[in-house]
Amino acid sequence: MKFTLEAASHGNLIRSYSDSELRIGDQRVPRSCLVTPERLITDWPPQSFAELALAHLETIFALAPELVLLGTGPTQLFASAEVRGEFARRGVGLEVMELGAACRTFNVLVQEERRVLAALFLR
Repeated sequence: MKFTLEAASHGNLIRSYSDSELRIGDQRVPRSCLVTPERLITDWPPQSFAELALAHLETIFALAPELVLLGTGPTQLFASAEVRGEFARRGVGLEVMELGAACRTFNVLVQEERRVLAALFLR
């Protein structure tokens, strides 16, 4: 069912996801990435959620999101206390969920014209 005649935003939308790739707009992304309504970053170093370290967060914070969705792959995992603490210290919202839920939530928030960033991990 289509809820609107026209999308409220011309920003990036996630068209599909699988365990081997994401389709964001017309681009196929075979690796972990960062996506905002305006930007797609496919050369972000961590390739799995397990590799996520505090140093990787600087790229996220430089994009000034109000909310970050961490899509942890096929199952929901939990961010370390250090990662959660850094988000709290900087006053940036953090939601951690499995990849599919993160993709769907991202699209809803883009349509609401929110300053959202999704860090999406295929594994």
